Parts: sequence; C-alpha cells; structure tokens
Amino acid sequence: MAHIPTLDVSALLDRADPQTDAAILSACQSIGFLSITGTGVPARITDEMRAAVIDIFAASPEDKWEQAVTRENYRGYIPLGLFAPNDKSGRADFYEGYKLHAESAPDPDCALYGPNIWPRHAPQTRAAILAYWAEMDRVALLLLASLARAIGLPEAALTEPFRHPLTNMTLLHYPPQNAQHRGYGIHPHKDTDALTIISPDPVGGLEVRTKDGWITPDCPPGGFVVNIGDMLELWSGGRLISTPHRVINRSGRERYSFPYFAVPRHNVTVAPLLAPLPGFDRPPVPCGLWSAEIWRTNWPDETATPATPELGTLTD
Repeated sequence: MAHIPTLDVSALLDRADPQTDAAILSACQSIGFLSITGTGVPARITDEMRAAVIDIFAASPEDKWEQAVTRENYRGYIPLGLFAPNDKSGRADFYEGYKLHAESAPDPDCALYGPNIWPRHAPQTRAAILAYWAEMDRVALLLLASLARAIGLPEAALTEPFRHPLTNMTLLHYPPQNAQHRGYGIHPHKDTDALTIISPDPVGGLEVRTKDGWITPDCPPGGFVVNIGDMLELWSGGRLISTPHRVINRSGRERYSFPYFAVPRHNVTVAPLLAPLPGFDRPPVPCGLWSAEIWRTNWPDETATPATPELGTLTD
C-alpha cells in the first residue's frame, strides 16, 4: 500500500460492523497507519485541546523550567533538545514537550502511576486536556474492539488490559527547522505502545516509511491519524504492523501536536494471542518494565541493557 487510507468509522459508534472492521484490519495489516473520520469527537473538544497546548508552550522559559521532568518523575516539561536518539549521532530531537499520564492515585507497585504535574502557568488547560483525553479513551477502545473482532479474538482480549492503564500523552511544540538543520523534529522510530491517536497539525511534518520511501498521511479536517504500536504487533503475532515514522518541520511555522499513546496497565504481559506468523519471533513484554525502560533510555547518558525490550530507535 503506497498511501494511508481514510476510513469513516461512524458505523462502529452504535454496533459492530464487519465491513468497517475489515477495512480497519486491512490498513493495519498493510501499512499500520490509517486516518479516521466519523468518531463522534466534537470539533470543539479538539479545538480547545489545541489551544491549550499552544497556551502551555507560550509561557516564559522560566515558568516552564520550574516544572521540568526529572529522572525520578516522568511528568512535566521537556526542554527543547533534552532528548536524543541512542544512535550515536549526537543530534537531539528538535522539540519541546510536556508529558502527562492517565491521572490516577499513586501505586506502590509502579512509579508511573500518580497525579500529573499540571502547568501552573496555564491552569485553565487542565479541563480541556481531560475532556480531550476522555474522548481519546473512547475512540481507542472502539478501535481495539474492532481489531479484536477482525482477527478473531473476543473484544475483551484487547480492551480489558486497558483497565487502569499506563496510557499517556506528550504535548509537543516543534519550532521550524531551516534547510541547514540536519536533525529531526522526532527521529525515525516505531511507537512502543499499543495504539497511537493524533489530531494532525495543519502545518504537516509527519512522515511514514513505506517500502517505496517516506509518505505523508492525508487526513481530512476533524479526522485523526491512527497507528499501530509494537504492543499490538506483538499481541497479533505479527499480523498488525508497527511502522516507522518521523517528524520534520520545514513549514516555516510553529507546529503543535498532542499524540495519545494507549498503553495497558503495568502488570499486563504482552505476548501473542494468536499463533505467530512465520518468521515473527519476539519475546513477551511486561508493560510496566517496558514503559519504565522507555523513560530511562530517553536520557542521553543511559543505554539499553540485555534485559531491555527493543525500543524501536531507527535510522534512515
């Protein structure tokens, strides 16, 4: 498939629909990306979310740095250029971010649970973010149930693991990159979650790798770009494809993004639920360990260990 299909999923809002299930499965088997419309997400919710993200990054550097992430807490402000891929290039990704997790009480069994660090300089943004988050939770479960049906599993096989999940969001600001900038907004990578949902920024910049090169999703206004992550690829025994992608902002304009990453709860171990396809051989992944290692290895002086699950850093 040399393009990313756009599918109307409105038939799934009230009931299962085999035709829509099959179309979603086809996209996830062939390229691992699709654009969806008909989700029932009100345009106002997405517009207010985008405005909230812009407000958060409009603050002074001092205000943002006061709530910067630390090694001990995977929440808060990510300064521009803080993280670089572990590819020995020395080129940091060209974005600033703000990390949020599913709001919850602390859990002694997993440090990734707990309350968020909400931006003190933009307190009005919390309500907009939580409203958008609730809509993404609903759409994610809709898609997970559809994929379960399409590959012959009970819906609960792919939806129940998202009770008390490690789902998270990264709010992102990509400054414009000039022609001399050799790095990326975000380097080529595969998502390590189960499912990613994103409202595309109108300035563009997201690129998806195919056998024929890099292409750009064509998503209608009000739609969402969805992609399969490594966990769903593993659950499906290799039937669903986790596809490399990257961001390069050469638009000359500021780019804002807020991907939603659906991740199961910490004590779920992801392993094939169907017989793996020939040649697909990957070990089971404990979600809590994987999520913690993703955070730890983000720091430039940290490296993966033999016990670290494959985290998908790629090169061109």
